[in-house]
Amino acid sequence: MTYLTTRDLQALIRVDKSTIYRMAEAGKLPAVKVGRQWRFPEEAVMSWLGASAPPKDEAMHAASGLARVMTPELAQSVADLAADAMGVMVVVTDMDGTPVTAVANPCGFFSAMAREATVLPQCIDTWRRYGSVPDLVPRFTPSEFGFLCARAFARRGAELLGMVIAGGIAPDHWPPGEAEVRAIARNFDLPFDLVAGHIGEVYRLSQEERVRVLGLLPRVGVLISHLAAERVTTISAFDAIADLAERRTAS
Repeated sequence: MTYLTTRDLQALIRVDKSTIYRMAEAGKLPAVKVGRQWRFPEEAVMSWLGASAPPKDEAMHAASGLARVMTPELAQSVADLAADAMGVMVVVTDMDGTPVTAVANPCGFFSAMAREATVLPQCIDTWRRYGSVPDLVPRFTPSEFGFLCARAFARRGAELLGMVIAGGIAPDHWPPGEAEVRAIARNFDLPFDLVAGHIGEVYRLSQEERVRVLGLLPRVGVLISHLAAERVTTISAFDAIADLAERRTAS
């Protein structure tokens, strides 16, 4: 059996170490403790995420996505900046919905829900569906939490690399009634009192502010696209230098 380290799990689900340790201690993710360190059985983690573990060589040579051409640290800096500029929560993902960053500036409602182990896999599935919608123009649509989200793409030429997703925004009629709150709780397998207690903790934007967010989102996607392209160019240049050095050494 293959075990993941905490660092491996961080790269996979994009949350901080303290969250991973807390979830492991609470039994909310597959984990075993070896001495003072946590280890995570790969197959069980992939099953928990609703995915199957790819073969190592296949994973290393998979088609390029945003996570392969942009460091998480740089992507997180962009997400943090965009979230502050727009006043909403922002996450950057690959086209399959896998988060490249942690959620920046999360609303209180999302923060409370995201502590539960059932939430992240469903969020990833929702983000994956955003990538399957061919419309390139950002539009607000209700998420499974009920609040509004919109997304823009990052690309390299004609290839879509990933998404910038903004959300946590209250629709016109919020908070929802008890029946809808109970439906959200059932959908995420969460206690009703937890959902009801935080349902009002979302971002309330005027119509003008929503238009502003929709205008900024594509610009954030373009910024990520440019940064990814620059990194690819830099890596290619270093590879070429290394190859030249090897040839000169061999000769």
